[in-house]
Amino acid sequence: MPSKKALLSKIINPLSGRTVIVPMDHGVTDGPIPGLLKMDETIKRVKEGGADAIIIHKGIFKLYKEVIGDLPALIHISASTGMGVSLKKVLVATAKEVKNLGAAGVSVHLNIGNQYEPEMLRDLGIVARECEEEGLPMLAMMYPRNIIDGKIINYNDAEKVGHAARLAAELGADIVKVPYTGDAKSFGEVVRGCPIPVVIAGGAKGSEEAMLSSIRDCVLAGAAGVSVGRNVFQSEDVPGMVKKVRETVYNANAIIVKTKALQ
Repeated sequence: MPSKKALLSKIINPLSGRTVIVPMDHGVTDGPIPGLLKMDETIKRVKEGGADAIIIHKGIFKLYKEVIGDLPALIHISASTGMGVSLKKVLVATAKEVKNLGAAGVSVHLNIGNQYEPEMLRDLGIVARECEEEGLPMLAMMYPRNIIDGKIINYNDAEKVGHAARLAAELGADIVKVPYTGDAKSFGEVVRGCPIPVVIAGGAKGSEEAMLSSIRDCVLAGAAGVSVGRNVFQSEDVPGMVKKVRETVYNANAIIVKTKALQ
């Protein structure tokens, strides 16, 4: 089994420090949504586009291990469903299981700033310890999120997002995924306060232009890259969208220069 450092270098390019991750763990929370009906086909398309890594649950990894091949896969070990208490994530696998499966790392999800936070923080500590023992990288998805009057409220202000990112680093994560704060300046504050690589969440399905623009801004502000799901796997051209995201992440500076030259 490769070392933790070697596995991490497969997820985040060691030369550029950047990464394009495509999470496809949505089947647990939302069921068989468009884009994830035929997982083998979607995985093939994502791989064809040049994604650096994917995030899936252990059952999907076992079913499609041959299709995944050498594409680094992080196993998501947190779960909740939209039919239950979606805000409360519980652990459904261990780092040891992930290592035995031969995956590249562990992914865990926490919703911060609600009544379930203490239990999820405890679980993050447990998973961080297990990952160290097993020599696996850990990505922490950190979302400031609460339920008010029965409705889930997402917070994306720099103070809360920055706290969530720092929390992941403090408790042992190797990569942290957080929501975009809305502008490059405030997201730069998040990155400066976090000593581990920060990637932005792709968010709900939206316009291609807006998504690519936010990715570019975040990378220029110091982000390591992006973890984008629906905007990729629900695209009419999955490989093409992955390539566009990859071009934006890896060539953000060049894109800015080119844009200015055309003005």
